[in-house]
Amino acid sequence: QVQLVESGGGLVQAGGSLRLSCAASGSFFRINPMSWYRQAPGKQRELVASITSTGSTNYADFVKGRFTISRDNAKNTVYLQMNSLKPEDTADYYCLAHIWVTVRLHDDYWGQGTQVTVSS
Repeated sequence: QVQLVESGGGLVQAGGSLRLSCAASGSFFRINPMSWYRQAPGKQRELVASITSTGSTNYADFVKGRFTISRDNAKNTVYLQMNSLKPEDTADYYCLAHIWVTVRLHDDYWGQGTQVTVSS
């Protein structure tokens, strides 16, 4: 069974930093891409950043220059380094990974979410 486990959320003051991690476990042979989404109260879930297995990245405009996504393929883990945090970054952050269990069986998997709260 494939699982994504996130960690690293918490409470931080505006201007501070947090690092989120998301580790995939289970039986599979490929993960591509890996992404971070977020959902603030009363708002739709939105893409924050994504990264392919070769390291190509994509960022939402509202985090460019502040957040950095990276991954360790050997550990099946994706990271989100968040700097210069703003109160509007407050949300539940979710990891999404497209995982190939077999050559023909692949699907999107979501993590359970980790809460990030930025105080002003």
